[in-house]
Amino acid sequence: MSLWREGTLTLNGCKLMTSIKAIRWLDHWIGIPICFVLTVIRRLSDISKRKPLPAVRAIVFVKFVEQGSTVLACSAIRRAIDLVGRNNVYFLVFQENRFILDVMELLPAENVIAIRHENLITAIRDLVRALAMLINKRVNAVIDLEFFARSSAAISFLTGCDYRVGFHGFGGEGPYRGDLMTHRVRYNPYLHTAQAFHMMVEALAFAPRDLMPFDMKSLTVDDAPPAFLPTESEVVQAKDIVLEAARIEPLPPLVLLNPNCSDMLPLRRWPTEKYIELAQRLTAAYPELYVGVTGSPSEAKAAASMVERIGSKHCFSLAGRTTLRQLLVIFGLADVLVTNDSGPAHFAALTPIDVVTLFGPETPQLYGARTPRNHVFWQALACSPCVSALNQKFSACRNNLCMQHIDVDAVFNKVCKIYQTKRKTQTFANGENRVRHVQLDA
Repeated sequence: MSLWREGTLTLNGCKLMTSIKAIRWLDHWIGIPICFVLTVIRRLSDISKRKPLPAVRAIVFVKFVEQGSTVLACSAIRRAIDLVGRNNVYFLVFQENRFILDVMELLPAENVIAIRHENLITAIRDLVRALAMLINKRVNAVIDLEFFARSSAAISFLTGCDYRVGFHGFGGEGPYRGDLMTHRVRYNPYLHTAQAFHMMVEALAFAPRDLMPFDMKSLTVDDAPPAFLPTESEVVQAKDIVLEAARIEPLPPLVLLNPNCSDMLPLRRWPTEKYIELAQRLTAAYPELYVGVTGSPSEAKAAASMVERIGSKHCFSLAGRTTLRQLLVIFGLADVLVTNDSGPAHFAALTPIDVVTLFGPETPQLYGARTPRNHVFWQALACSPCVSALNQKFSACRNNLCMQHIDVDAVFNKVCKIYQTKRKTQTFANGENRVRHVQLDA
């Protein structure tokens, strides 16, 4: 089924490396038949039971992957809470992706249902338990936030909910995934993802027959994600991590670079040489500034090589040194983050850091972080965006000119402008504090 990520699948204790191509093959040859069979079951059951829908009692969101998109679902989650109360909203997610839900604290921790998938048996066992829990809690509305994933459509149907809201490919728009939703919503590629998710919650108020067309204006969603507030001990620990990695005392002004997005979409990468040039120019322009390279543990070796190529004592690697929560704390200590279009751009929206986000194969009009501190670069070439929910984020492109054409000069100038503004603001604030202390002492 559709999970759209590089990874390892374990079957009967044997690890099988799965490529995106293999996952798409499984999604097509296994996902389609499953969705077809469930669609037949659904239609037969609909014939035998035609009754009015009860009131919405509790809502579960289904979003297994892409933590960045989960941040964009904040407005939808808040709207669901308005409808049924915080204790009656649930979220079904893969174990490694529950982190962002825990950080946002929109829902009770026990309402985040995590599915482990180290191996097939564990995944099935956790899924069965999750479905049993939802039935026991009398959850009767499910909102499938995945874009045309067959796995989430099938699971949404298996919840047995009276209300099942999800994207549907009317007239062949988007991949086939059966007819398993009661509330079939047309995917609108001109709506920002945050708006689309919010509209899916609003669809609960409509009769299924009224959703095509959807007689409702698109919403302007200005609902910012919640602020991440670390504890004092977490701040101290994060500072220690930076100071140890940078080999300096005290904490210096800091710019962070996130050069690698996941293997899911390598087309989203800004060339490494451009990141290296940016770091070299920043450290040369500002003697007091340090540049930290972030990344996952699997990227630690590549990040260390990049730092070596930059060739500055003011550059260091944080890749593999932090948990995701510690990385969020470090975001709050830094001035600017430069990143490809990926999860960190959205995580950073929970913190005070300014983010320079580099878009190419996808468009910021749909996936840009919802914060005024997000500064976007996008070349808008005639071929861009080339990946979308309608093509299951598959592109035949092998030469990401849309990323290569983003100029180092432009990014450098933007980072300098943000950095200088922040330094002036902090200097002014420090001066104000000193004046207050003098007045109090007097």
